[in-house]
Amino acid sequence: MILIQRILFLKNVPLFSTMPPDTLAWVAEAADETSYPSGQTIFEKDSEGDSMYVIADGSVRIHDGDKTLASLPQGAFFGELSILDGETRSASASAETDCLLLVIRQDSFRRILSKQFDVTENLLKILVRRIREQSTQQQQKQNEN
Repeated sequence: MILIQRILFLKNVPLFSTMPPDTLAWVAEAADETSYPSGQTIFEKDSEGDSMYVIADGSVRIHDGDKTLASLPQGAFFGELSILDGETRSASASAETDCLLLVIRQDSFRRILSKQFDVTENLLKILVRRIREQSTQQQQKQNEN
């Protein structure tokens, strides 16, 4: 992916959509590209986390052992919790299909958050939405039992 493609792609990712063009270009330059074939582990639960990932192509399975927690499509991001709180990974991630990922290192992401309130606000909204969805799913499972 050339730089302009990365910029255009990131502009369509909700987390980065409100960034000014110069900051978006900086993020696009700071991100590394990594490919994973279908089925390959990206990271394991309880491993140290120093990066977050944005799915540029393909899909990723977030899981705890054999239990699938989420299937993430192109444009989704994951791995952000460990770089925010310094804890180990809360789940494993594997390539569900052949994937191209943009990898954003912890120091770069923290710089983004400190300079771009819009990104911080978007991140909080997305995390709250995920928590609400998980809460709803848990309530539905309890009601079924």
